[in-house]
Amino acid sequence: MDKKPTRLGREFFTGEDVLKISRSLIGKYLVTRFEGQETAGRIVEVEAYRGPDDKASHAYGLRYTNRTQVMYAEGGHAYIYLCYGIHHLFNIVTAREGVPHAILIRGLEPTDNVPLMLRRRNMKKLQPRLTAGPGVLSQALGITTAYSGTDMLAADSPIWIEDRGAIIDESDIQAGPRIGVDYAEECASWEWRFYIRSNPWVSRAR
Repeated sequence: MDKKPTRLGREFFTGEDVLKISRSLIGKYLVTRFEGQETAGRIVEVEAYRGPDDKASHAYGLRYTNRTQVMYAEGGHAYIYLCYGIHHLFNIVTAREGVPHAILIRGLEPTDNVPLMLRRRNMKKLQPRLTAGPGVLSQALGITTAYSGTDMLAADSPIWIEDRGAIIDESDIQAGPRIGVDYAEECASWEWRFYIRSNPWVSRAR
């Protein structure tokens, strides 16, 4: 640990540029505390989604449903949805209230309380499949859709983002198309996925 952990403040998440915020999240730490036990990992891969003009976004065209309403909250809230009825995918809402931007956390390098993360994933050995992927990292950290809408800036939030002083060289951050958004027409080719070059905890396209 490079310095005393500092929770990111509201101003970090309320900027208008979701791409800039996405890149800035690389190297920060996603932390959870459930039933008195903390787990954490360093963020190594993210994807940006910019409603309403992004056809890959759940809020494209200002779509507003029971599921997506949290995307319109002030930046710093958690948006967690179920994929294929199995995987709980963790996103961070950004921008000011009413602007539905969000960032999907895709890859995490496990750091804190790895034994608990392994148990949650029913694994015996530390391998990239523990947290290299949005669904598995949520499982490892205990995150479910029950926490969608959580204000991560609240003092009692069980989920938050920390800065531990790690510096990621800009040249080590790669950009490429997002994964699994082939349906999004021209938006599918937008290079809005950011990840650390050659990091083993980055997910792989299926």
